[in-house]
Amino acid sequence: MLAEKLSAYRNDPTALILTLPRGGVAVGYQLSLALHLPLDVFITRKIGAPGNPEYAIGAVTETGSHYLNQEAISSCGLSRHELERLIHVQEQEIARRKDLYRQGRPLSGLTGRTVLLVDDGIATGSTFMASALAIRHLQPRRLVGVIPVGPPSTIREIRSHVDELVILMTPDPFEAVGNFFVDFTQVEDRDVVEYLNLAEEAMLARMPSPPAS
Repeated sequence: MLAEKLSAYRNDPTALILTLPRGGVAVGYQLSLALHLPLDVFITRKIGAPGNPEYAIGAVTETGSHYLNQEAISSCGLSRHELERLIHVQEQEIARRKDLYRQGRPLSGLTGRTVLLVDDGIATGSTFMASALAIRHLQPRRLVGVIPVGPPSTIREIRSHVDELVILMTPDPFEAVGNFFVDFTQVEDRDVVEYLNLAEEAMLARMPSPPAS
């Protein structure tokens, strides 16, 4: 359904699909096959509240930028020292994932390109907004947000951070992303690596063969 809405970008030589691991890579892989576009990851980690890690108080991106929800931080009564500790933990996890997922390769160049930023769904939107803001600094020509499902209030905020937003559902009330998937099996690190490798193989297979000498 997302691929149909994004058909204008099929075979666009300037376009690239950037996915948020881990769940976003499963969605991005299918889009890569359908749209014939290269696939990469943009690694952003949610900063979870102490005692409630699913509640995002901000996010850290692989380019080093931070997105902090000051209201959420204040409500948790976090000290500066504790916040810095939480950020450092996520920076270490980002470094681990970069080594594993890219195996020494740098992030794809984004300057002047059309970037389709893909996740499997959003709730608070912290990781998606942090990613969008960081990618903006890398000067893409166009930034397109691609999200299957999210709550109306978060979607309104995200709209202001992208040039175009493609979304399938904005249910209200919104409960959980997984409620809107037939299969919401946990995506593991090995799955991310496999998706990236398969997408690259599919792109190479579509390249024209060199002329016979």
